[in-house]
Amino acid sequence: MTESFADPDKFVTVGKFLEPVNAQMAKGALESAGIECFLQGENANSMLAPAFRARLLVHQQDEAAALEILGGDGDELTAAEIADDEE
Repeated sequence: MTESFADPDKFVTVGKFLEPVNAQMAKGALESAGIECFLQGENANSMLAPAFRARLLVHQQDEAAALEILGGDGDELTAAEIADDEE
């Protein structure tokens, strides 16, 4: 019997934000629910917003819970656009 375990060190993107304040609010919502997360590129976004988006990342095993909490309201890009961008 083969069991699959999520890699605890693997992070996935659950949101991308043009506005750093929206990224911080989404991060706060996840942290208040006990989900460890971090923002990537939030400061680069301030320099040239159209070129950079702040990415909100969570542990892979927390992805479903994070997406449920965010409910799509926090994402400025759709899940399909995030997947396309990661390829």
